[in-house]
Amino acid sequence: MRKSRREFIAQTFKIASAGGLCATLPLPTWALQGASLGHDDVVRDIWDLTIGNTPIILGDRRATATGINGSVPGPLVRLREGQRVVLNVTNKLAESSSIHWHGLLLPTNMDGVPGLSFDGIRAGTTYRYEFDVRQNGTYWYHSHSDLQEQTGVYGPLIIDPADKDPVDFDREFVVLLSDWTFEDPHRVLANLKVGEDYYNLNRHAGQGVLDEWAQVRMSKTDIADVTGATYTYLMNGRNSDGNWTGLFKAGERIRLRFINGSAMSFYNVRIPGLTMTVVQADGQYVEPIDVDEFQIGTAETYDVVVMPGDGAYTIMAESMDRSGYVRGTLTTRPGLQADVPSLREPPQLTMMDMGMNHGEMADHARHMPKVEHNHRRGPGVANIAEMPMNRLNHPGIGLENVAHKTLRYADLKSTSRNKDPRNPGRTMELHLTGNMHRYMWSFDGIKFSEVKGPIEFDYGERLRMVLVNDTMMSHPIHLHGMYVELVTGNGAFNPRKHTVVLKPAERLMVDITADEPGLWAFHCHLLYHMKAGMMRAVRVAPGGNAA
Repeated sequence: MRKSRREFIAQTFKIASAGGLCATLPLPTWALQGASLGHDDVVRDIWDLTIGNTPIILGDRRATATGINGSVPGPLVRLREGQRVVLNVTNKLAESSSIHWHGLLLPTNMDGVPGLSFDGIRAGTTYRYEFDVRQNGTYWYHSHSDLQEQTGVYGPLIIDPADKDPVDFDREFVVLLSDWTFEDPHRVLANLKVGEDYYNLNRHAGQGVLDEWAQVRMSKTDIADVTGATYTYLMNGRNSDGNWTGLFKAGERIRLRFINGSAMSFYNVRIPGLTMTVVQADGQYVEPIDVDEFQIGTAETYDVVVMPGDGAYTIMAESMDRSGYVRGTLTTRPGLQADVPSLREPPQLTMMDMGMNHGEMADHARHMPKVEHNHRRGPGVANIAEMPMNRLNHPGIGLENVAHKTLRYADLKSTSRNKDPRNPGRTMELHLTGNMHRYMWSFDGIKFSEVKGPIEFDYGERLRMVLVNDTMMSHPIHLHGMYVELVTGNGAFNPRKHTVVLKPAERLMVDITADEPGLWAFHCHLLYHMKAGMMRAVRVAPGGNAA
């Protein structure tokens, strides 16, 4: 079945010159040119979603994707805080599928992870998701089966607050960033296992074969595993030539709901000529922060407010490794466009990203708590960060030296107190490990297929998790079912996130209140990293008392 499926994904389809399929990609209403939210997107109590094969056309290339209700991305699911919702998901594929509601607080059997929270949605069947909506904000949904997220099973999810929205805006747009490859995703993964730099267009630049980088089998330019060599970067289902466009009236306050729904891509986002005021991170309100650019990791969301004048503005989303980009346009008049910035020079990793004991790093590390590398070693662990650091003030790879204001995790401060005032009762340390050369990824040197049991949380406990990145890549780490509080020094106002990015050689701390019983996924949200083993299960055992 897998072989025929791969062949099916890879094949192209023919469009009849007359009376055949339309020569443009079918898009949902929210993603159409010029359409702002509020036209046809309504809050519903019952949603019917169908996962099935659908054509995709990008430029002069055509293929078959796995879409939702006939489109890639899928429809905008709009809910309201406090409602009871039913989502009937029908699978018309020839293989099992699923939908995970990313960042939503819900019962474990509604979370949508095959093998953990349910058995999956078998071919030709319908699964009824039903739960109370307990939050508001910008989220998204996607398949958690095999590599279907890469082939198109994803879409935006917006939850309106039960009361007045604290964000003041006149118009809103979803800006969903993603990546598409015309290759079979299983072939992409196989290529990465054969050669870690298979898609690295900038490999070996300025690097000697005998230097320290070569010794750890890592290139200074290994910023992204999968790059513009195979990826077409998308904004609301369109490539740069498609130029997704949002129409507005001069002087309006516009809310842009940025969602990184990619499989493997980090983006650096800017709108030349406009200041962006960040008002939400991962669906949670934060104190407004004015920035000119921000890096958004896979699975993160950021809401920003902009106030453009008359004319056109380019929304520029540049891949972190700068191998490609996707642009869109905000404009007061159809057809009007702004200049598109050129791609900047590709970034390179530094000794700090390697976590080596050098100069200022050693001085900084003297003030850091000792990190114990008491995890498994071997072929799956190619690097140990000798000097892992707090990098909350780092804006992300490639943005270290830009002249304008960039967003940093240290800037994020919640607008409301976190619900659990207790200090953590215990501390747990977990290391992100891998071997880029062999494309092996894991936690504590153990890939998911080798894990003997889940990470155990006691129901109701308050704990601190220390995450140490022993690799030289950035990893977006996602805990299902619960939010984590990023320890930034803001105490009760530490920001709450469902996905946290660990930069190379970073030591990062999060606090967790284990108040959602059940079995939950915990994994890197880079799809091929998760598939290769960087995933664990977390079990919150019933009993005890939640705060």
